[in-house]
Amino acid sequence: MENPTDRPDRPERPQRPARPLAGRRFYDGANRPVTPKQFRPDRGGSEFDDRPARPRGRGGSDNRDDAPEGRGDSRPPYRERGEGAGRSGGSDRPRYENRPAQASSIDMLFGLRPILEALSAGRTLEKIFLLRGTKNSLVTDISTAAREAGIQVQLVPVEKLDNLTRKNHQGAVAFVSPIDYAPLDNIVSGLFEEGKVPFLLLLDRITDVRNFGAIARTAECLGVQAIVVPSRGAAQINGDALKTSAGALNILPVCREVSLHETIRFLQQSGITVVACTEKAEDAVGSAEIDFTGPVAVLMGSEEDGISPDLLNLADVKLKVPMTGQIQSLNVGVAAGIMLFEVARQRVQQA
Repeated sequence: MENPTDRPDRPERPQRPARPLAGRRFYDGANRPVTPKQFRPDRGGSEFDDRPARPRGRGGSDNRDDAPEGRGDSRPPYRERGEGAGRSGGSDRPRYENRPAQASSIDMLFGLRPILEALSAGRTLEKIFLLRGTKNSLVTDISTAAREAGIQVQLVPVEKLDNLTRKNHQGAVAFVSPIDYAPLDNIVSGLFEEGKVPFLLLLDRITDVRNFGAIARTAECLGVQAIVVPSRGAAQINGDALKTSAGALNILPVCREVSLHETIRFLQQSGITVVACTEKAEDAVGSAEIDFTGPVAVLMGSEEDGISPDLLNLADVKLKVPMTGQIQSLNVGVAAGIMLFEVARQRVQQA
């Protein structure tokens, strides 16, 4: 078959000048041709390179050299298409590369039956999340066993559980505590039997794990014998808390109590003076009239609103940190360090 382009009676079309491979020319505001900076000789390129000009994101220069190694496609880094996605089914799952992962030292349990068996075996659980609206015998047994052990149970939607883990959680997720909690009554009775003067620290709703870890480190260094926290509303003891405490949480006993009200009354009946650190007090830390050489328990409040009013009314002594600056506010970890240092200073002087 004859090629139409080879017909002798057809006039030959004039040859167009070859266009530069860069794709197009660039002009300035006065309609004068200009050379893009990525093609300038001082930038390592010729006037028109052998590759087309591509915009750098929103800026306007080539971006292929700036792409991360190992990524050969042009998909954005925050989307990931799973298997079977597209018209045939499936969905696009967002992938957040900078999203912080769970601490490696935190162990999680999944499923109703494993969590119930862990409670029956006496394992120390930090918190239990159950799917809201689930009603069966296993959920009832878990709630009952957790309440008896003083473990917080929270009913959450399925989105919360999916954010905690991508595994098949079956509507139940539990965090295993990296430490074992100690009973407070055994701690107090053991101190008196050994002839030691009790020095305890009560933390009312300290929610920041790094604050909690820093306080535990200071407490261990200054001679505190145990830390008492509430079972609800307290910071979760995880890898960040252990790291910030520099290992103090592996040495210093931590007691988790259901009610700090009953705890304060128990300590007072045991002959321990409860000292609250609050800015609402009239006397300041370091006053000569306050004696910390006897059995004492220091009470510190939360980062947001301090000590609860009902707990503050139960305290035997109320002290404030003297401040002359304009801010008139201290981080709870710093304030705890000042209070604990005063107790340690008086006991060193007496010894």
